Amino acid sequence: MNWQGKTVGYALTGSHCTLEEVMPQIKRFVDAGARVIPIVSNTVMTTDTRFGNAVDWQQQIRDITGNEIISTIVAAEPLGPSKLLDVMVIAPCTGNTTSKLANAMTESPVLMAAKAQMRNLRPLVLAISTNDGLGLNAMNIAKLLITKNIYFVPYGQDAPGAKPNSLVARMDLIMEACEAALEGKQLQPMIIERFQY
Repeated sequence: MNWQGKTVGYALTGSHCTLEEVMPQIKRFVDAGARVIPIVSNTVMTTDTRFGNAVDWQQQIRDITGNEIISTIVAAEPLGPSKLLDVMVIAPCTGNTTSKLANAMTESPVLMAAKAQMRNLRPLVLAISTNDGLGLNAMNIAKLLITKNIYFVPYGQDAPGAKPNSLVARMDLIMEACEAALEGKQLQPMIIERFQY
């Protein structure tokens, strides 16, 4: 697919252990010629963890995309009227974000951007990373699976022995999932044996 002239909204939420894995995926879009607009949740903006400091992640995102980060609800809202994004991906998409999206809550920059994208009937792609995907969040994932214009990066159990309810997407398939979504298709197979990769 030709990404030249395409604008990708790339949103990151607080699955901090996954941030390092998704940085090369953001760069894939940039290297392919897409304009990437970064959007982050409040957690990514403010939380330092053993996986890295918030300011360092933010700088890495700016360096890769060459764009300022959308980090407030107010800044995210114009994405709707402007129809700026051809496709939006949330990667990683936490259980918290999944739950709120499935229940029409709009209390973070990422969720506001997602609402804006859905308003425009344009594709929204989710790369889930949640410890309760087969627990309480299973019903929220199910709601999103049948929602028009929402697509999933293929996902599976990442640690079925230690964390039997945990689901994580194959982050290396984010671009491919977005390409399929732009054609109105779900990348298949959607449910995979994630722990083998």
